[in-house]
Amino acid sequence: MARELVPLRPPLWKLLLAFSAIYFVWGSTFLAIRIGVSEVPPFLYAAFRFLAAGLLLFAWSRGRGVPMPNLREWGSALLLACLVFVLDYGSVFWAEQRVPSGIAALILATIPIFMTISDLVLLRTPHVSLRSGFALLVGLLGVAVLLTDAPSLHDAPIDRRGIIALLVAALSWSIASALTRRLPLPTSRQMSAAAQMSVGGLLLLLLATATGETGNFHPHAVSLKAWLALVYLIVPGSIVAFTAYLWLLHHESPTRVGTYAYVNPVVAVILGYLFGGETPGLRTVAATVLILLSVVTIATSKKP
Repeated sequence: MARELVPLRPPLWKLLLAFSAIYFVWGSTFLAIRIGVSEVPPFLYAAFRFLAAGLLLFAWSRGRGVPMPNLREWGSALLLACLVFVLDYGSVFWAEQRVPSGIAALILATIPIFMTISDLVLLRTPHVSLRSGFALLVGLLGVAVLLTDAPSLHDAPIDRRGIIALLVAALSWSIASALTRRLPLPTSRQMSAAAQMSVGGLLLLLLATATGETGNFHPHAVSLKAWLALVYLIVPGSIVAFTAYLWLLHHESPTRVGTYAYVNPVVAVILGYLFGGETPGLRTVAATVLILLSVVTIATSKKP
C-alpha cells in the first residue's frame, strides 16, 4: 500500500532568517522611506524602489533559468501589484510625508487584525485560538492608544489624512496576503516577487506621472543620503525581505506571518528616535509596550 507523502516543514534556520528579514529589515525601511520622501515625491520614490528591485530580481531569475510567468500568472501579478504596491506602499510613502516613521509603523500594526478577517472571509480558515484573539485585541488597543489625542499624554496630534492612508494600506495588504494563497502565481518565489514588483513599480510610475510628480522632480537637488536610502530600500528592503515574505506565506499561516507588523513598529520607533530625531512621547511608549506584548503572545501561540 502506497504511503501518502507529507510535505516537509522547512528547516528552523530558514524560518528564522525569513522572519528576521520581514521583522528587522522591513522595520528599518520606515526610516529610509521618511528620508527619501522628504526630498523626492512619494509615488515617484516608490516607483524607483520597486521598478528597480523588480527588474533586478527578474533578470536574476531568468539568468538562473526560471521560466517566464504565463498569462494567468501575469494577471495575478497585476491584481496583487494594485493591492500591494499602489494601494499599500503608495499610501505608506504618501503618508510618511505627514506622519513620523515610528508612528507610521505603529499604525500599520492593524495589519494582523485585517489579515485575520481576510483569512476568515476569503480563505474560510478555522477561527483563531482564544490566546491569539486576545493578542490581536491587545495590539489593537495599542493602536487605539496611539490614536488618542488626550492632552495628558503630551504628544502632538497626528495628521488624520496620514492615518487614513495608512489604514487603507493595512487593509489592502491583508487582502493581498489572503489572495496570494489562492491566485495562480509562478512556482518560483523569486519570479513571483519580481513580476509583482515590476508591475507595481510601473503602475506607481504611471501614477506619479498622472499626479504631476515627474515634472516636479529634479535629480540634482536630491542628497546622497536620499539616494543611499533608495539603494537600501531596493536591495534588502525589497529583493530580500519581500521574497522572504512570499516564501513564508506558503509555509506559515497568514496570521503568524502578519506578526511582523507588531515587531516592525518597535524597530521603527527605536531607529526613528536614534537617527531620525523622532522623540516618542508617553502615548507612543504606551502603544509600543502593548504592541510588543501582543507579538510575544502571538509568537508563542500554537496554531489552531
